[in-house]
Amino acid sequence: MRERAVVPKADFRSYYGKPILKRPVWKWQIPAYFFAGGLAAGSSALAAGAGWTGRPVLRRRARLTALGAIAASTVFLIDDLGRPERFYNMLRVAKPSSPMSMGSWLLAGYGPAVGAAAASEVTGLLPGVGRAAGVAAAAMAPGVATYTAVILADTAIPVWHQAKDDLPWLFASGAAASAGGVAAALAPVAESGPARRLAIVGACVELVVAKRMEEGLGYVGRVYGEGWAGRLSALSRRLTASGAAVLVLTGRRRSGAVAGGLLVAAGAAVERFAVAEAGNQSAADPTFLSPP
Repeated sequence: MRERAVVPKADFRSYYGKPILKRPVWKWQIPAYFFAGGLAAGSSALAAGAGWTGRPVLRRRARLTALGAIAASTVFLIDDLGRPERFYNMLRVAKPSSPMSMGSWLLAGYGPAVGAAAASEVTGLLPGVGRAAGVAAAAMAPGVATYTAVILADTAIPVWHQAKDDLPWLFASGAAASAGGVAAALAPVAESGPARRLAIVGACVELVVAKRMEEGLGYVGRVYGEGWAGRLSALSRRLTASGAAVLVLTGRRRSGAVAGGLLVAAGAAVERFAVAEAGNQSAADPTFLSPP
């Protein structure tokens, strides 16, 4: 005979259903900062590859994209911080155990390298310095693309903290996809083959990692199917998948390269907003702290 449970199953709840964790105070500028930084990093790596393989137009477009993206990323970050000096204050110490501290120092080195590479590209002056700066920017690109994911995973927000193994891969693949997509849209088709391939591979990896991350989160991962996070996540998948398909089927034509590249880049951007919104929803719902 089966024994009857004497004590009913616990029903986790907080006082009056109030959130236990403080929701992030970030505005839309922060996910935009995540995306722009990833685009810059991917473009720097692509520019270095284009230089090594003799594709000067692709290199030029990728370097200028990296400069524009990192400038936009800096503006987004400072706008969210409220005062520019707050960014400078983060450079007063170097704390290896702090992703924010290391990320600040990484940006302090990466930005000037991108600027020097782009300036040499535009003016034609000091090409040796431009090449060295481009290599330095490409070397720092993986860190620039992923340190923001480490910042998210280092918080107590359940949907971010429990995805610590997948978030860096998600941000890295999104950086590659967006950089390849934008370069495919901007560069001539004759030189944009590596950009198209980078966009396609990055998009496919991003889709796989996003799916694995959501499933690996278990009960906590259901936030990606609810509310704005769910809608943004679904939109990102559609944009990314359709953009990759367009690049595969018609990427050798100018119209296909532009349409597919921009769709892939848009999918990567929306994914960053989905991740940010998932954190907001995860922090607001106390039940995510105690899966059934």
